[in-house]
Amino acid sequence: MQNEALNASDILLAKTPLEKIHHRLGAKMVPFAGYEMPIQYPTGIMAEHHHTRQSAGLFDVSHMGAVEIIGDQATKALENLIPCDLAEMSCGEIRYGVFLLESGCVLDDLLITRRENGYLLVINASRKSEDIKYLQSHLPADVILRVWENPVMIALQGPKAADVLERFYPKVSSLLFMTGKAFENTWISRSGYTGEDGFEILAPQEEGISMTEKLLAESEVKPIGLGARDSLRLEAGLCLYGHELNENTTPVEAGIAWSIGKRRRQVGEFLGADRILAQLKEGVSCRRVGMALLPGSIPREGAEVLSEKGNVIGFVSSGGHSPTLGHPISMGYVDQVQAAIGTDVLIQVRGQARAAKVVKMPFVPHAYFKK
Repeated sequence: MQNEALNASDILLAKTPLEKIHHRLGAKMVPFAGYEMPIQYPTGIMAEHHHTRQSAGLFDVSHMGAVEIIGDQATKALENLIPCDLAEMSCGEIRYGVFLLESGCVLDDLLITRRENGYLLVINASRKSEDIKYLQSHLPADVILRVWENPVMIALQGPKAADVLERFYPKVSSLLFMTGKAFENTWISRSGYTGEDGFEILAPQEEGISMTEKLLAESEVKPIGLGARDSLRLEAGLCLYGHELNENTTPVEAGIAWSIGKRRRQVGEFLGADRILAQLKEGVSCRRVGMALLPGSIPREGAEVLSEKGNVIGFVSSGGHSPTLGHPISMGYVDQVQAAIGTDVLIQVRGQARAAKVVKMPFVPHAYFKK
């Protein structure tokens, strides 16, 4: 059978409410997490990446899932599944967290927003089905699970995002990083996954499509596809489910133990607590690191990481060219003893062992808006 690359039109894919806009703008569409999504627009990934770092990039993230958890017992129910300290969150506050399995490994990573009557959870597109089944099976009967059906979710990211969005939502620029609030029917969070200042906007379809058109009409705003979203995410040193996180990885190994609340570390009482608390106390055998290489071929997911003596010590989970830094970068898992900043390692790229160095993340400093 001839091996041919699939086009988005070759298989049955879901479409976001912004599909017509993507086609009108000349996007190259590809299959992603069961959706037909733009990977780039005519200007290309490199230009889109730099535009987001310098101005304001608009991303369609409507393929992601949004669910509400409502009820007096919502905090207790969610704290059984997520090791954040949810009880101490104030209304409008957002935290990054993970759904945990009994094994202590990660079912999905998500953003959790505290609201007056419960929580708003934004979950990964590729894990929506698993997450919803998981919540349905673990939440008690007196806690309500409400799934948003086909909303528009867009992210406006970059140093000019606040100035642009302020024209449509006065006072939105007063939001601090990782907080959100309602603007009539639209929920706006000062958050994102590019390392830049920016906002994520969740709205019913009609309002969301209208706002997307208005933002794209602003001179500072350009549409950005999945290609640049991934290179920005990689430069920011942020995990991507299916790459840095999966059902065989714990949050301690992934280097996101900071998402586990102080009280939760003392009390436990969440799925997988025995394993995770033991790892926090005793350490792990491998962990996620950032690695930098000199310009040249790019290490891809699955590439072996070797010690200077040539022994296999880990693997690459994400790799790519850094448009900002001008050389390849990667994230991966290596043996704990080889994980110190400054350690020289080798990465197998196209049959050759290329010199690399373990470096501090993020690769490019975050530019979040904080007081």
